[in-house]
Parts: sequence; structure tokens; C-alpha cells
Amino acid sequence: MACILHIETSTNVCSVAVSEDSQCIFQQEERGEKGAGAERLGTMVDEALSFTDNHAIPFDAVSVSCGPGSYTGLRIGVSMAKGICYGRNLKLIAVPTLELLCVPVLLRNPELEENALLCPMLDARRMEVYAALYDRSLKTVRKVSADIVEADTYQSWLDERPVYFFGNGAKKCMDIIQHPNAHFIEGIEPLAKWMQPLAEKRLLNGQTEDVAYFVPFYLKDFVAIKPKPLL
Repeated sequence: MACILHIETSTNVCSVAVSEDSQCIFQQEERGEKGAGAERLGTMVDEALSFTDNHAIPFDAVSVSCGPGSYTGLRIGVSMAKGICYGRNLKLIAVPTLELLCVPVLLRNPELEENALLCPMLDARRMEVYAALYDRSLKTVRKVSADIVEADTYQSWLDERPVYFFGNGAKKCMDIIQHPNAHFIEGIEPLAKWMQPLAEKRLLNGQTEDVAYFVPFYLKDFVAIKPKPLL
């Protein structure tokens, strides 16, 4: 098996973890406003590297949550991951953020219906979310998209089978999506400690990235907000 350093910075929660032989052996989390937690990423990574070095555990790869999500957070996380890969000659693994959100749901809710769909959501602007649809085997049913959430946005899927909505984007949909097949799961965050199964699968299948040219999946272009003039 492999030893992998995991980095997640797509939301206001910045987290770092280390997995060895499919077990999480180190983890840290930091919460901030709109990606501010990523300011401590360097410190957390240093502590993770010191932990593995002190235990003489050699790394095989670095996995990073690749988006969509916070533009600044993703840029910081991917830059850090690429720097470590360069410095230690490690492989780079990209883990889709919305797919990552599904991991704790599947682990904590084994009783989900066989035909259920998973709809991870990340908060975007106003009533917009970044969302995708997966089945229980994490096969993509609908690709990642920026959705304007209205009562009938997911109507066609809800009419056919149960759909579970979760992630920080799902909070603002609870009062809008009123359907008997709509279920909401609270408290689900994209954390580094959940990246292990997805990262190991990609490493085993040879799905690694070109360290020099890899960029995050922003989904939408960054829009800079012009500051208001001081009065």
C-alpha cells in the first residue's frame, strides 16, 4: 500500500492528513472565513512532514482537492502540493472536491437506498451552487455544473428516485427544494481525512497529474471585486 499526504483547501476549512496502508495516521483542520484557514496550510503541512519524517515513513504521493471551490483556496492548495511533489520527487493526485464530499456520506449512511443519488453542493454566489450527481458507486450521473437552484432544478431525478443533498451549498436549498424524494444531510465537509480511498484508487490506476502543468478545476473564471472608495 501507499503513504499519501492529503491537502484540502476548497472551502473555509483547510485540512491536511496523512494516510498509510489505507489508515489515516495524521490529521489537522483549521476553519476560517472564505478560505482564510488556508493561511495556516504551510504550518500544518510542515507538521505532517515532520510527523512522517520522525517515524521514517516515506511518502509515495501527494493528493490535493482540485475543485471546484474557493478560487484562492484551490490555488494555494495546489501550489503547495506541487511544491512538495517537486521537492520530494513525488506523484501528484487530483481528487475532485464534489466526489470527496460523497465519501463521509457513504461511510456514515450505509442504509442508503440502492438506487439513491448523491448530490454534493458547494456554495457559490447568491442562489448558485457547484453540484454534480453520483450513484452509490460514485459513478457520475451528471457532471459538475454551476446550478441556479430553483424548485424544479433537480425535478427529473427526484421524480425517479431518492436524492441526497449535502455540503455547504445544500443549506440554502432546504426551503426551495420541496419534494418527497429530496433528503438533506447536514454537517458534511470536504476534509483531507476522507481523501484516502479516492487518492489510493487513482494512484493504483495510474491516474496521476503532470506536476508542471496541472491546474485546479475552477469551473468558473475568477471575478475580482473592485473595492469601494473610502469616504
